[in-house]
Amino acid sequence: MTDPGQDTAEQEQQPAPPAERHSTGPGIAGARAARATGLIVTLVLGGLTALPPLSMDMYLPALPEVTGALHSPAATVQLTLTACLLGMALGQLVVGPMSDKWGRRRPLLAGMAVYVVATAACALAPNAGLLIGFRLVQGLAGAAGIVIARAVVRDLYDGVAMARFFSTLMLISGVAPVVAPLIGGQILRLTDWRGVFVVLTVVGLLLTLAVWRFLYETLPPERRQAGGLGATLRAMGALLSDRVFTGYMLAGGFAFAALFAYISASPFVVQDIYGASPQTFSLLFGLNSIGLVLVGQINGKLLVGRVSLDKALAVGLVVIALAAAALLLMASGVFGKAGLVPIAGGLFVLMSAMGLAMPNTNAQALMRSRDAAGSASALLGTSTFLLGALASPLVGIAGEGTAVPMAVVQLVCALASAACFLGLCRPWQKRD
Repeated sequence: MTDPGQDTAEQEQQPAPPAERHSTGPGIAGARAARATGLIVTLVLGGLTALPPLSMDMYLPALPEVTGALHSPAATVQLTLTACLLGMALGQLVVGPMSDKWGRRRPLLAGMAVYVVATAACALAPNAGLLIGFRLVQGLAGAAGIVIARAVVRDLYDGVAMARFFSTLMLISGVAPVVAPLIGGQILRLTDWRGVFVVLTVVGLLLTLAVWRFLYETLPPERRQAGGLGATLRAMGALLSDRVFTGYMLAGGFAFAALFAYISASPFVVQDIYGASPQTFSLLFGLNSIGLVLVGQINGKLLVGRVSLDKALAVGLVVIALAAAALLLMASGVFGKAGLVPIAGGLFVLMSAMGLAMPNTNAQALMRSRDAAGSASALLGTSTFLLGALASPLVGIAGEGTAVPMAVVQLVCALASAACFLGLCRPWQKRD
């Protein structure tokens, strides 16, 4: 295996050879046709990777309203986020290997169709229990978009080109967390929380149609994995036995857990503790997402090819840890009573640094595997969402009147991410 951290990466590698398309949609060679319609395919892949933030963030301003409407405590309503994340984690373990065996298009279209139905059911849920159940199904089905989008990128690109494409996807998918809370806040001005899921249903339907029309098959039959469950488990076992792959997987997963601690707690921290309106919360959330997108573009346009991916990743992890430490000091009153502005500033820095951590961990890990990109993508996504799902309930342990639990979880996750990167990836060593 090549060493993604050594800059063979100082110069951009060429995209992987195009895969021939075989009777899965109109056109000629799949990857060649995908590049010919590059902007459209990039937008579709960006839409698929935007599905998780759309599903999560558009709903965030409504969390306090859902608590009252369904007569459930905040901790129970937060489980609707955890259920969706858990579904996305487990669904990727199924869909990723399926896409290695049957190609990318069929599992993706099936998953998107179920996502649309489950999201519509969320809009009709009469109580918190059923809403949690429907959100679980929504996550299981929505996992298809996440895992297969990464696998398609791995089919088409390699090396630094792949890292740059991930940064481009971050620009597109990063628009989702910018606009989603703003849309959610405006929807709440016109209707109640159920309207949020109606809008998500329409978005899912449009994205399904775009996949059917524009996304070609990128995995030809000769490169598909044979065998059943045993072959899948062996492929995943081989990936997990790769210390470097596992290091990047866990580093990215813990970094996302720090991010999701913010996603889960911020509606209550910003609105209930610091008294912001749903619209103000949506604006602040959008600004933080803009920071993430801008740093992601700096990573893809300026750093990749000039600075090793490992160095950029290390800087991102250091900044995340420092921001989390500063948030903990402010939330615990070390500097006196902190207002909304300094807390929002710390969250902005933490979110922005994710633009260095997330695309580089994905690219580095996927470069360790080409023949089982779906399984590798599934492991990356599953670990990310499982760790995020575990972080979600922890932020409410000390009650709803303090931001300390959120900051503690963020700092612990940031330190764990850095430890996995240093201890397992060992970026100073030459790799096989």
